[in-house]
Amino acid sequence: MSTTSDISATAVVVPAHPTKPSTPAIEQEKEAPAKKSESAVKSFISGGVGGACAVLVGHPLDLVKVRMQTGGASSNSVFGMLSTTMRKEGIRGLYRGVSAPLTAVSPMFAVSFWSYDMGQRMVKAYGQNGMNEEEKAAPYTLSMGEICVAGAFSAIPTTAIMAPSERIKCLLQVQATEVEKGGKARYSGMLDCAKNLLKEGGLASLYKGTGATLLRDIPGTVAYFGTYELTKRELMKIQGIDPNNGQLSLTAVLFAGGFAGMACWGIGIPADVLKSRLQTAPEGKYSGIYDVYKALIKEEGYAGLFRGMRPALIRAFPANAACFLGVEVAKNMLGFMD
Repeated sequence: MSTTSDISATAVVVPAHPTKPSTPAIEQEKEAPAKKSESAVKSFISGGVGGACAVLVGHPLDLVKVRMQTGGASSNSVFGMLSTTMRKEGIRGLYRGVSAPLTAVSPMFAVSFWSYDMGQRMVKAYGQNGMNEEEKAAPYTLSMGEICVAGAFSAIPTTAIMAPSERIKCLLQVQATEVEKGGKARYSGMLDCAKNLLKEGGLASLYKGTGATLLRDIPGTVAYFGTYELTKRELMKIQGIDPNNGQLSLTAVLFAGGFAGMACWGIGIPADVLKSRLQTAPEGKYSGIYDVYKALIKEEGYAGLFRGMRPALIRAFPANAACFLGVEVAKNMLGFMD
């Protein structure tokens, strides 16, 4: 059969104009609808669950960190301090002062994740400004810059809860060290501590160190949420998961959360040292955070700004891995709220 015959035969079979696909085919080719925004209430509850997980896993190492920062460490070794505390005070000693962060950290993390969600909504709305309805309906992936802005925003409302909790927690932890050395306990517990602070100096005393807390938490939350999202996206690429519709494995969530915590504390530890010194100092010792900074540099040099970094970083990975795991598990369980 000649080439011409082949072409002619083919021309009979193939239509001169391609036919349009049927309506069902068109529907199948349409891009998947944008992923729905999560409920703000869901973000709030999930954050609270994550916060409780973080406290329960990380508090013993937080205790060591505060004692190192305030000069109450009985050993230069993180694990040496844990061993000494366990031997002298038992398991309860490792969780000294835990009631304050557990009471405040769960709602604090709830507010943090809720405000982070609100921050994401705001930057998304700003990014979609000028788009038509069809463009707005398409999946919108926040840039890392937008993620960082949302993270920074989350630190502001969170500090309103965190500052007094941190003050009480630090005072109770330092008090335990003084009692161990033969001193007398000044506070019987969290509520007694709060009551005495209010009696002595009012709300100003309870919120002492708020500026230092913000100085720590604004860059810290930028690193926290930024690192989590960046790590999560990279892991999704490696695993071939669609970032708009897919979900990470629990192992990947643990790694992303752990690295996020380490990034947060790696940036925030100098401000945390200043905050701890300011919040546990006798009234009138320092005029403010800059006064703490000058005194610390004069007495200990710049190395003093990084006291407690080892326990902070050791604690950061498991505590924040547990936090994000708790958040993601809670979100899955609360999927009906979307």
